[in-house]
Amino acid sequence: MYVTLTPAYGRDYKSQKAVKADWAAGKDFIIETFGHPHEGKPINKQDADGTTDTYNVRYDQKREAVKVQ
Repeated sequence: MYVTLTPAYGRDYKSQKAVKADWAAGKDFIIETFGHPHEGKPINKQDADGTTDTYNVRYDQKREAVKVQ
């Protein structure tokens, strides 16, 4: 399943590099995929490592996206 994430706790990013750095550091992101069983819940890299899903993070006020896993 393709899962869209947004930064948690009011964070936002201006570059893909910053998104990937925080993802690798284990920061939380919010699941924003309609119909996902955990929609609205936080997830981080450690949680995602146990799944077969593909994750994209929306950043720069949700105007850009980057694949993180």
